[in-house]
Amino acid sequence: MPIYEYRCSACGVAKEHLQKMSDDPIANCPQCNSADYHKQVSAAGFQLKGTGWYATDFKGSSASSSSSSSSESSVSAAPASST
Repeated sequence: MPIYEYRCSACGVAKEHLQKMSDDPIANCPQCNSADYHKQVSAAGFQLKGTGWYATDFKGSSASSSSSSSSESSVSAAPASST
């Protein structure tokens, strides 16, 4: 359930209310019982930044996986050096 911010124009009180999206807006101020209690527009609680999680974290590339597997096989095929 989202949290909505309300502000009363009469007494200046500001409160947050946990409501369903289908609930009607709260009509009266809980502090002074005035009808000047209005829902505020506020920023979301999270931000999306960057190029996206799929492209940077989970997308597999056939070129990078084949080059890494060929380099691993060449490393394992190299003879062990003795000192």
